[in-house]
Amino acid sequence: MSMDKQAVVTTKSGKLEGVYQDGLYVFKGVPYAEPPLGKLRWMPPQPVKKWDGVRPVKDYGAMAPQLAMVAPSDSPGMPNFGNVPQSENCLFLNIWTPGLDDKKRPVMFWIHGGAFIIGAGSETFLDSGVLSKRGDIVLVSINYRLGAPGFLNLNEITGGRIPSTGNEGILDQVAALEWVQENIAAFGGNPDNVTIFGFSAGGMSIGTLLALPAAKGTFHKAMNRSGAANVISTMDNAVNIAKQYLGLYNLKGNEVDGIRNLTTQQLLDGQQKLGERLREQEMRATPFQPVVDGKALPELPIVAIRNGSARDITLMAGNSRDELKSTYRMNPAMKDLDEDGMIERLKANLPPDIVPGLVQAYRESLKLENPAVTPLDMFGSINTDLMFRIPTIRLIEAQRDNGVKSYNYLFAYKSPAMGGVLGAMHGLDNPFLFGTLDSQFTGDGLEQQSMAIKMQDSCVAFARTGNPSCDSIGTWPEYGIDRNTMVFDINTRVEKAPYEEERRAWDSYDYTTTKPM
Repeated sequence: MSMDKQAVVTTKSGKLEGVYQDGLYVFKGVPYAEPPLGKLRWMPPQPVKKWDGVRPVKDYGAMAPQLAMVAPSDSPGMPNFGNVPQSENCLFLNIWTPGLDDKKRPVMFWIHGGAFIIGAGSETFLDSGVLSKRGDIVLVSINYRLGAPGFLNLNEITGGRIPSTGNEGILDQVAALEWVQENIAAFGGNPDNVTIFGFSAGGMSIGTLLALPAAKGTFHKAMNRSGAANVISTMDNAVNIAKQYLGLYNLKGNEVDGIRNLTTQQLLDGQQKLGERLREQEMRATPFQPVVDGKALPELPIVAIRNGSARDITLMAGNSRDELKSTYRMNPAMKDLDEDGMIERLKANLPPDIVPGLVQAYRESLKLENPAVTPLDMFGSINTDLMFRIPTIRLIEAQRDNGVKSYNYLFAYKSPAMGGVLGAMHGLDNPFLFGTLDSQFTGDGLEQQSMAIKMQDSCVAFARTGNPSCDSIGTWPEYGIDRNTMVFDINTRVEKAPYEEERRAWDSYDYTTTKPM
């Protein structure tokens, strides 16, 4: 390795040595906070202690403890976190940069998804290096606490003896952003130009960060991908979850030592059992998520955002057209869903008076594309909009109405896998953004490559200037009264108010929290 390619950087905590490979300096497993072990479990992240000498950071740090995925990680379209160990000592970040100089490149800070219970900053598509090289940007990815260590409020049930707010996983993200503010200049990045972007629970995390007082000033632009500001627990719900969770171990709030002594495996087993119980009760299947605790998070994120908490943050937000289509198509219990069953499920989770209008609007719209539309098709589309598209639009509207430049996209390209039945499914856009197309799941022909370049260029342009317009995609107008939306497909284009009739059908439904059906 030549001297000018040595990947050694001095941070506030000490020296780090990474590697130079494929035109990028790469640093993996960088600690951004003290290990949240022992008495630091369920506590806010603490500043990382200084070290002497040079610390090698050439391999990913441990990911947060998590259960096996529903599908193998090598299944088409499923995230793959690499061969990385698990540990509660998981507060690490990773950096890819084109240069260790003073060029002050835009910083793109990636927050992984996974329903707040799985995921890691070691997703294999990050190693492609495409965004860093194509856009000359510094890419950062992070791990944060998941499940019970990251999102279980124990403060109320223990009378403050375990003061966790249920937002420790979000506060980890803030600690990583603060680390970036203090250190990223040494990696060729600009601390005054940080864009947070994330997918699914990562996008939902961003919806919380936009409202979180502690995050103020740590980032400047936000890119929500398939996640907005609607997945949140009220305090009543968080306390109920804590009681049920501890009840699995026959523990009560005053048994603090017993709670603290739960092993990592016990925490995971409890998460699985609680999820199964809540599904039986037809309650929220993802019990671990940010909490409106009145301290770390004073009010519902969408309310705070409407009141101007993020009026200085330029926004891009969007989702895939068929986020939940594959979820229901692959569920054997949904195979024979009929009209009555669909309506019954909808009325159990929505105000019954709006259900007839929703069903009518979606039936008429979907029949234009497929005259043989089924109840399962309608149920998937209604749920996609309930959980993803409408919350995204409400978030964009909140920023727009506060005078903030905001941009909307819709990913409409259908996966060619399985004869096209998956549609534009949840997560299909990630391989396009990170340049990891394949022949089966995404298709990798010239048309797909062109679409990927447009997505990469527009996202980098947004991170650089706050405007996603660029040579490859042309002008991307703001989301104003015309509801201009960039539709990513083989024929990428701007559409005014796509799927407007369905959007209008939700006008009377002013929700701030949702639950899956």
